[in-house]
Amino acid sequence: MSVMRIEFAKMHGCGNDYVYLDGFRSRLPEDAPALARLISRRRFSIGSDGLVYVLPGERARARMRMWNADGSEAEMCGNAIRCVAKLLYERGHVREETIPIETGNGVLDVSLTVVSGKVTRARVAMGVPTVCSPQEIELPKGKKVRGRVVSIGNPHVVILGESLSDDCVLGLGARIEKHSIFPNRTNVEFVRAVSRSRLEARVWERGSGETLACGTGACAIHAAARTEGLVGDRATIALPGGELACEWPRGEGTIFLEGPCELSFEGAVEVEAGSLEKGR
Repeated sequence: MSVMRIEFAKMHGCGNDYVYLDGFRSRLPEDAPALARLISRRRFSIGSDGLVYVLPGERARARMRMWNADGSEAEMCGNAIRCVAKLLYERGHVREETIPIETGNGVLDVSLTVVSGKVTRARVAMGVPTVCSPQEIELPKGKKVRGRVVSIGNPHVVILGESLSDDCVLGLGARIEKHSIFPNRTNVEFVRAVSRSRLEARVWERGSGETLACGTGACAIHAAARTEGLVGDRATIALPGGELACEWPRGEGTIFLEGPCELSFEGAVEVEAGSLEKGR
């Protein structure tokens, strides 16, 4: 049976970790959904929240495609795009310190903080959020949850004021993600306001379960809380994996996300071609 040797970089933003494959250097496997399921399994493989392909772009120098741990493709990830920019810059594929990157949510500009040739942080112009009116989500046993549906190029439900306990996040996250009112499923954020500039949250990500952080989720949290008058133009979103900074000037137009981007390690994995077939 033929074996593919796949070189990768394991990177994370506040613990939201993905396996990154460099399409500037080599041809990448065609069955990305199966590969995502295979390599994302923690304790049985590399382990990650999903898979990201870094590719030459058509409308920009580079583009990213990403798949969740269950193999479903996602439109965008605010933590992943910062890591993509870090990889592009540090490997010399792009030398500018502001990099436009194609995503499933259009071309987004990423501005880098570079220290001694290494990218330590990045700020992303994430686009214009769409914040809907609050709605009640009916769950089994008569429970109702009030949330705001927010789009940051991908879908979110932001639930303000609920508990951040495991019983709440793990018990409700999967149910809301797959609720019938969300035919394409949704990400879910549970949020507690600490002050006018600080929010604490946990995130249940569509296709991956709970993650330590979520960049689009942080933007959705800020947009929902800003709309409700709980915070101002700038807010820190404290997540289990670290802190992300959001800015939404005047509560209109483009929302900005800033946070760290870190390389965990690089390596290579050998994958039997047939294992991708089995992973479908």
